[in-house]
Amino acid sequence: MPVGQPDIRAGRLEAEAYAKNFSDLHPPLSPHEALVEADRCYFCYDAPCTQACPTSIDIPLFIRQIQAHNPKGAAETIFEQNILGGMCARVCPVETLCEEACVRNLAEDKPVKIGFLQRFATDAMMAAGEQPFERAAPSGRRVAVVGAGPAGLSCAHRLAMRGHDVTILEAREKPGGLNEYGIAAYKTPEGFARKEVDFLLKIGGIAIETGKALGRDVTLDSLKADYDAVFLGLGLAGVNALGAEGEDASGSADAVGWIAELRQTVDLSSLPVGRRVVVIGGGMTAVDAAVQSKLLGAEEVTIVYRRGPEAMKASGFEQELAQTKGVTIRHWAKPKRLIAEDGHVAGIELERTREEAGRLVGTGETFALAADMVFKAIGQTFVPAAIDGAAEALAIEAGRIRVDEERRTSLAGIWAGGDCIAGGEDLTVAAVEDGKVAAESIHRALMG
Repeated sequence: MPVGQPDIRAGRLEAEAYAKNFSDLHPPLSPHEALVEADRCYFCYDAPCTQACPTSIDIPLFIRQIQAHNPKGAAETIFEQNILGGMCARVCPVETLCEEACVRNLAEDKPVKIGFLQRFATDAMMAAGEQPFERAAPSGRRVAVVGAGPAGLSCAHRLAMRGHDVTILEAREKPGGLNEYGIAAYKTPEGFARKEVDFLLKIGGIAIETGKALGRDVTLDSLKADYDAVFLGLGLAGVNALGAEGEDASGSADAVGWIAELRQTVDLSSLPVGRRVVVIGGGMTAVDAAVQSKLLGAEEVTIVYRRGPEAMKASGFEQELAQTKGVTIRHWAKPKRLIAEDGHVAGIELERTREEAGRLVGTGETFALAADMVFKAIGQTFVPAAIDGAAEALAIEAGRIRVDEERRTSLAGIWAGGDCIAGGEDLTVAAVEDGKVAAESIHRALMG
């Protein structure tokens, strides 16, 4: 193992390289390209693509509207079901959802580019500065939404449409949640997350109070007393630990926090990164951390995952993206200990793994990778501390809030959605659906 000072520094690249590296991962379709792609759709009567969409967007309809030179009409079709359709067009794993279901795969193994077409339509309406929805007559009812992430924003918008007054309480300095703090910068450049929040707020009737955390600044009991209904879109605030020796050494960090720092860094040349980076995990966060480390100028970046590629939560597209950006993926290995020198990470010792009767076991064979930085991306957890002080306890299932099919919690007047609920899919599009479903349930409850 190499000995010496850790090689972590900023400014590894020329100034212009940062702008190029973090530019739009997928440049938008031109109008002509959108028409050509729309012509490939069969407009299936049973629409397997729509069935595969968690928010049930009428995909054949919006593509036909694009074909008819009506992108704004297409955008309205999308936004009716998914008010965050612009972001979802950029970050949704369409290759495992709508595009995987596309019947074009049967003959060509080349689906219609539904995600690109969705972006084409939604970008057109947002660029025009239009808001396609109007508020209903004021209901006189007030709803508190805790968390300005995808679930909370979706819920707030639908409630505002129904005429209710909504106050969103957000613990961070900016609204957007995962979209603002947790997604790779090259997927949502030029402040798109903030632009989408501004677009959503044009409906009116929604106030956002930032710096307001549940359990610190407000309590669940006080919200129940002050509002007619409460929606919890708390997300996942905790990060799983490796449980490995040495993980508290300097240079070891959670990938979620680092990505959030990167997303809020105006000058990326000022953000330090190691020359050799190792990321532990197999999901989207691991890929985002690894690829962005490479784009910041890290020379050697390795993702280490305990099982094979088919078990990784990151899609095949994301795995391929990492590899094409120069990231090495090492499968069938788990962390044993972080090797520290003078209190700082110098490398990581890993044990090779295999499956026996469906169980993952260590083989006893170990190897080491040199590293200046090690990122942990092995999942997040719900932190119930914010709701622990309530007079009545919310029911918890598998470490998250238990809800029914309408996203009602065990306590009357409180709904929940997004990553904080049991059975959540940890996807932006799934969180949007949770918020929408909860909002309609809240509306029915408030209006009797």
